[in-house]
Amino acid sequence: MNDTHNPKLTPYARDLRKNMTKEERKLWYDFFRDLPCQVHRQFVIDRYIVDFFCASANLVIELDGSQHYTDEKHAEDLKRDQYLRSLGYTVLRYSNYQIHREFNAVKQDIWNHIYKDFS
Repeated sequence: MNDTHNPKLTPYARDLRKNMTKEERKLWYDFFRDLPCQVHRQFVIDRYIVDFFCASANLVIELDGSQHYTDEKHAEDLKRDQYLRSLGYTVLRYSNYQIHREFNAVKQDIWNHIYKDFS
């Protein structure tokens, strides 16, 4: 599944799974857990820990809080997304605001990306 796993990050990923943000918990408990495909939380891909990963769709889902909106963090996110795309993954990003205010639209967008080959 993930041939670029970095075992040094596993303890950090485990800690992040135990301490999910409220937006990550909402997406996990109110959507991902009930999908017929497997979605992983805080998944290690090479030098990064992604918020959510669906291997069957080669899909990375990232939730962005306010810390992502500085120029420096935005540049880091672009570099990270470019690298993940170079590995063949589609990267979707949603703001915490979208999770709170547009949750159904976020779920539909993710669903469309996961099941695009089945429609």
